[in-house]
Amino acid sequence: MTGPEVVDVARQSIYVMLQISAPMMIVALVVGIVIALLQALTQVQEMTLVFVPKIVAIFVVLLLALPFMGQAMQGYMNLIAQKIVAG
Repeated sequence: MTGPEVVDVARQSIYVMLQISAPMMIVALVVGIVIALLQALTQVQEMTLVFVPKIVAIFVVLLLALPFMGQAMQGYMNLIAQKIVAG
């Protein structure tokens, strides 16, 4: 493999990683902001109150996004396998 091909594979791996992790990170961000807003409105400053809703929301999104995540990883693995065979 040449240098540009290695950089291309690294770029694609980062892109796939972001595709796979983005739904869960976005949901965690939104749930965190909503809980922080509710805490600010009610003046309940319990630090552990944020974690349970975030964990449940991330778990639900993980279950819903598993087919998409598997498809993205399978596509990337096929690309890597083609590069191994070709070169």
